Amino acid sequence: VKIADIFELVLGDDVDVEVVAYDGSKTGRMGSDVRLEIRSPQAMAAIITSPDQLGVARAFVNGDIEVEGDIFTGMERLGGAQFRSVSLADKARVAKEFAPLLLKRPPIPPEEVRLSGRRHGKSRDAEAISHHYDVSNDFYRLVLGPSMAYTCAVYPNADATLEQAQEEKFDLVCRKLDLQPGMRLLDVGCGWGGMVRHATEHYGVKAIGVTLSEQQAQWGQRVLEEQGLAGQSEVRFGDYRDIPEAGFDRVSSIGLTEHIGKKNYPSYFGFLRSKLREEGRLLNHSITRSDTGDRTLTRRGFINRYIFPDGELTHVGVLVDQMERAQLEVQHEENLRAHYAMTLRDWGQNLTDNWDEAVAEVGLRKARVWRLYLAASRWGFAVNRIQLHQVLSTRTSADGDSGMPLRPTWGS
Repeated sequence: VKIADIFELVLGDDVDVEVVAYDGSKTGRMGSDVRLEIRSPQAMAAIITSPDQLGVARAFVNGDIEVEGDIFTGMERLGGAQFRSVSLADKARVAKEFAPLLLKRPPIPPEEVRLSGRRHGKSRDAEAISHHYDVSNDFYRLVLGPSMAYTCAVYPNADATLEQAQEEKFDLVCRKLDLQPGMRLLDVGCGWGGMVRHATEHYGVKAIGVTLSEQQAQWGQRVLEEQGLAGQSEVRFGDYRDIPEAGFDRVSSIGLTEHIGKKNYPSYFGFLRSKLREEGRLLNHSITRSDTGDRTLTRRGFINRYIFPDGELTHVGVLVDQMERAQLEVQHEENLRAHYAMTLRDWGQNLTDNWDEAVAEVGLRKARVWRLYLAASRWGFAVNRIQLHQVLSTRTSADGDSGMPLRPTWGS
């Protein structure tokens, strides 16, 4: 049995991807602009011993599988193929041929992480955040661009640049929160401080941002100082649960809920509500599952092991329900799924354009992890496997005053 035979059994021979294997076999469309190379027996051993996302991911990170051309395009074409039903006889034939590889499990790449301790305890959360965000500020600059914004952008039009779209994202959050000069804003999971800077500079608020990444906090505070905003706002290194201040006019949570864990939603939203004054607003911006039947946490998933340890995604209906249960009245909801696919497109292009510098900064293997991650995430948003929702809520008073106008005032 040749490697190409296995692909043909499942995908047929007319997928617009050229497949070339180490045993000399070929299939797919020869001369395609996307070429999938199975470079060594170690690739098949990884896939056979871990026949899920991890097997393919490990082989790719190790360089035993390579994609020449645009990896997202390859995913689109393979994901859109009509998978064939494989007979029991063919399954048995393949199993017999490759059974010896079951005894040759390749070593797990060092980039793969398994955390210890209680899930979503403070020490484990800190370790999870550090794993992903304390990579290298210079590397993130190469991928994210000057804004250093690592959350879904909002494209005012199809031709907008990534920087314009990130500016619009922060401004949209500010407008939904109806920020006014002198207001106090708490931004939890603030990253490199983009929301803090934008709200302080353009809306005159006094903001506190908090992040569990020490590198993010140092970078964000330094930029505030350079821009003359440090006397008004700050970026702190720490756990949002340790913020002692209260009575904030507004709270923003942009890209933090994914790290919280479903079972912790009641305490999370309850805590954020406790930080708000009456009629204050909370804007929650987070990735969600599109299918209510999907598992919220894929322990053996590529993203969980290589990118966001302990990351957990739920359906937006779960978020809305939990916010309401925490006595946060939901006022508005918006799905920005298409915008996140575009954001990941632009991050992926940045990585491609700065590939040599990125490799020099974090090493080839880590750069390969990111190449796969950005393409796979973009595909997930593009085909509606995952979504991005902004949910605006208020700490409505006991007599029903929410502080909201009769109609939204923030525009598109």
